[in-house]
Amino acid sequence: MPEGAFYVYPNIAGLLGQTSPNGKTIETDDDFVSYLLESQGVATVQGSAFGLSPHFRISYATGTDVLEDAMERITKACAALS
Repeated sequence: MPEGAFYVYPNIAGLLGQTSPNGKTIETDDDFVSYLLESQGVATVQGSAFGLSPHFRISYATGTDVLEDAMERITKACAALS
């Protein structure tokens, strides 16, 4: 894992294989970040771009209000998977 930056890399291994409300299966971290962007308007980066699959990257170099909103949206997106 990178050190000394303003990123966090949550592990999404437990979400792989789940299905989004539109019927797409989340097979990779790339699928997951696309799903977040399409369903909730939250832009993140797939961990595989940094050799860290199955994680995704969130930058926390922003205001607390923006982070709280993003976390609520990510939580909502994860809860919608089945």
